[in-house]
Amino acid sequence: MSEARKHILGAVRRSLKREQPTAEERRHLEARLADPQAGLIPARGRRPHGEQLDLMEEMLVELSATVARLPGEEAVPQAVSDYLKGENLPPKLRLAPRDDLRGLPWDSQPLLEVAEGIAEEPDSTSLTGAFAGIAETGTLMMASGPEAPITLNFLPENHIVVLRASQVVGAYEEAWTQLRRRFGAGVLPRAVNMITGPSRTGDIEQTIQLGAHGPRRLHVLLIEDGPGAAADETQTPAAGNGQAD
Repeated sequence: MSEARKHILGAVRRSLKREQPTAEERRHLEARLADPQAGLIPARGRRPHGEQLDLMEEMLVELSATVARLPGEEAVPQAVSDYLKGENLPPKLRLAPRDDLRGLPWDSQPLLEVAEGIAEEPDSTSLTGAFAGIAETGTLMMASGPEAPITLNFLPENHIVVLRASQVVGAYEEAWTQLRRRFGAGVLPRAVNMITGPSRTGDIEQTIQLGAHGPRRLHVLLIEDGPGAAADETQTPAAGNGQAD
């Protein structure tokens, strides 16, 4: 442990009037970390998967996001073009550098300008994947890594997310369990972001304003990939431990 970390944790312990944990307390804490127990999961998070998909869409719409349900990933480029046209947005897209996204039939949309990489100041629209969708609250879990730069989640005013039906879970506990399973014991992404609808604030005269601290619009392309399909965030544990900015 670094000296700076020792100093910080020591200050926290002193403020809480706690001493160093005993060997028995440390064993108990390590056992809890090795086998985390789920908390109480609301009934809405325990619905059958088909109903979870409907709940995910319902919650997203309630949160001022928009949703398009697609029969397969090959429909994504057309859906993106339709969305940009419908919102009167420039036909330009900053794509997360993932094999599954770059492999989509973008050439079917010759008027759409597609670039990939981290978000830059002029970018108006980004397209990313998600690690999971949490139906309980309509929340997207985003795990950072070289193939998932977090700037794409926050810098452009318009954020399009490709979410597969197999990635939708009922409750937060399930999403965290999948994250631990994907990256391995003791290894987590550098950042995990929870996105619940477009960015908003009510600080100004108690009036809700969209786009205050991030995207003004959130559009989710929910792909029906079948009950047997596995969620694929195309990140390895090694990649997830870093982050492109």
